[in-house]
Amino acid sequence: MGGFSRRCSKLVNSSHLLYQEYSDVVLNKEIQSQQRLDSLGEAPGPASPRQPRRALVSSESYLQRLSVASSGSLWQEIPVVRNSTVLLSMTHEDQKLQEAKFELIVSEASYLRSLHVAVDHFQLSAPLRATLTNQEYQWLFSRLQDVREVSTTFLSDLEENFENNIFTFQVCDVVLNHAPNFRRVYLPYVTNQTYQERTFQVLLNSNSSFREVLEKLESDPVCQRLSLKSFLILPFQRITRLKLLLQNILKRTQPGSSEEAEATKAHHALEELIRDCNNNVQRMRRTEELIYLSQKIEFECKIFPLISQSRWLVKSGELTALEFSLSPGPRRKLNTRPVHLHLFNDCLLLSRPREGSRFLVFDHAPFSSIRGEKCEMKLHGPHKNLFRLFLLHNAQGTQTEFLFSTETQSEKLRWISALAMPREELDLLECYDSPQVQCLRAYKPRENDELALEKADVVMVTQQSSDGWLEGMRLSDGERGWFPVQQVEFISNPEVRARNLKEAHRVKTAKLQLVEQQT
Repeated sequence: MGGFSRRCSKLVNSSHLLYQEYSDVVLNKEIQSQQRLDSLGEAPGPASPRQPRRALVSSESYLQRLSVASSGSLWQEIPVVRNSTVLLSMTHEDQKLQEAKFELIVSEASYLRSLHVAVDHFQLSAPLRATLTNQEYQWLFSRLQDVREVSTTFLSDLEENFENNIFTFQVCDVVLNHAPNFRRVYLPYVTNQTYQERTFQVLLNSNSSFREVLEKLESDPVCQRLSLKSFLILPFQRITRLKLLLQNILKRTQPGSSEEAEATKAHHALEELIRDCNNNVQRMRRTEELIYLSQKIEFECKIFPLISQSRWLVKSGELTALEFSLSPGPRRKLNTRPVHLHLFNDCLLLSRPREGSRFLVFDHAPFSSIRGEKCEMKLHGPHKNLFRLFLLHNAQGTQTEFLFSTETQSEKLRWISALAMPREELDLLECYDSPQVQCLRAYKPRENDELALEKADVVMVTQQSSDGWLEGMRLSDGERGWFPVQQVEFISNPEVRARNLKEAHRVKTAKLQLVEQQT
């Protein structure tokens, strides 16, 4: 724990806000800012330093009074900055850049304060430890103390840089220097997430001693009545937020400048770390999912091994297959039967549902040999939302066709989208007419084809159903998926949508240039 003796942070105890609340306030402000732009149609710059603000006591240390309010003070509000003529000579864009860098520092201080509570109040609690086995303790807290130590040294270097030059301080070089440490602790911590979640749920359900001690700890004012779970998920939330803060800095740097290059490198390092974290978590969950399915699936047709390191489940669900009888006469009889589809990234299985959530596969085809198409056929009765499925080369080596009905339009569109060949990458500068939405409430996916959303995410909509579902691409990272319309609001102003696309394109272009230079 050498990092704690290295330098005492002046920021970490300057606020009563824990990171959970700090983050929520900041994201709400981002949402309000986007809403304001949407309604006004013009981007407001930072308030002029000549405009009246609340009175400040100049003798107060600028580090002592940070984050006293809801989500931290602005860089411009620091007395030494406000009373300087330097601010008057800066452009609005330069001021925005400094504010973006300053937010990274202040938010790290709030994050570290929450980590102190997570470790000192929860992890090091002797009564809580007494309710856990060694394995449960390891799975629940993993390398949380290592995460705290890395955050401590990171904040120390950020503060030192800031104090050395309050007007032209840098943060991206500090992020780059600490990127190997982030990888060393965050990768194993986040990879353990599946075991952590499972262990926590099992303990809540079956360990009454754990529940009783935890209830007492969570009611203590020191954690502001926030749950242990909210502390345990902080590291992954923080590393994701740190990438977005770097993205905000990158957007505000001068194109072609050394500062842009440094921000791009830092952003890329965090992006690679998050990708590797996600891949590790997904790999574990996908393998477990395949093992579970392999125990539930039997074949009545040609058998092939289901478990493969390169295979994962994309979408599954039960549909109604419609078949017209070949009986003579002008009116053919319509027969229906349930068919369960398991769509993987490399193949499709068609099964007859059995009791006990088991499946009997009667046909399958490689992904390259399947096609899904809308069907405009109108049928009398309850069968709506039709689409056709073509197997160009099935288990018998022949071509076959199915007509399916779904209960909702969104289900039909989601299946057609999932069955389509991978789409080409979009040119953002050609998408000015595409709708955009901003996330108002976080959304946790329930199915594999859904998109996880955090507050303030901006998503470009590519498809919309009549029953309240949207398909879209998040502008910050290009991830695609479906999500309910209740979680978002549409951005109506075309100038704001154009600005969002230009900023996303700017980040994407800078990253591509960096990758080209490295190869």
